[in-house]
Amino acid sequence: MSSITPLEKAAQWTRHLLPLVVVALIGCLGGCQYEPDNVPLPSTSSPTTEARTAPPLPDGSGTRTVPPLPESGDIDAGTYLVPVAGYTEPFEITVPDGWFALDSKSLGKGDPDHPAEWAVYVTLWPANYVSMDACAWMGALADVGPSVEAFIRAMAAQSSTASSPPAKVMVGNYSGFEFDHSVEGDVDINACGADRLCVYSENRFTCTHGYSTRGERVTYRVVDLNGQRAVVAVGHIDESVNPELMREARVVLDSIVFKSVQLM
Repeated sequence: MSSITPLEKAAQWTRHLLPLVVVALIGCLGGCQYEPDNVPLPSTSSPTTEARTAPPLPDGSGTRTVPPLPESGDIDAGTYLVPVAGYTEPFEITVPDGWFALDSKSLGKGDPDHPAEWAVYVTLWPANYVSMDACAWMGALADVGPSVEAFIRAMAAQSSTASSPPAKVMVGNYSGFEFDHSVEGDVDINACGADRLCVYSENRFTCTHGYSTRGERVTYRVVDLNGQRAVVAVGHIDESVNPELMREARVVLDSIVFKSVQLM
């Protein structure tokens, strides 16, 4: 097991992000507009899959207190609340032992037999801006609007990456789509901006979500919360990660419960 402390993990991640902040500031200061080519989405007759495999949590009557997800560091096994930007209710996520948090927007776990600290991860970053080209991303972070469909089309049209066809899913009472995403096989990440592929970002000035290796594989779940888009993702750094750990990360993704707004 790695002896690195939670503070050292956070410092490593911060040092990794700072260059991305600097280089992104030079481009797209006025914002970019992105209108990707039409990418077909599943028709209304396509089958819909229930995304959550974990048993539903009880509604309770005010007796169950769920703590917020910690800012960073190792976290205890349990259920946590995570806010969704622009949405009136947070969602819940349940994690087993051995996971750590960073910036309240990412969860990771290491593999004892893999050198990467983030062998598997679940990301909760808002996806407001999508790179038109994930490799040549500086100055190319584009506002795709709030809809689920616009985000999926932008990700499918993105250069330097590849998307699987989106599948319709239901997450509780909310509809959405799920698709796999990866680096195109011939992309040299070392030749990309800041030696990293930038997939999308919370704002136009930084890259808050991208890939650092060609072997990274990510599954995105994009949910329509009554007109407000929520994007959550589960990924692994490469195919050498323990398959049991990959399955555990998927269970964490499947534990997410979006709280329904109670209309008066």
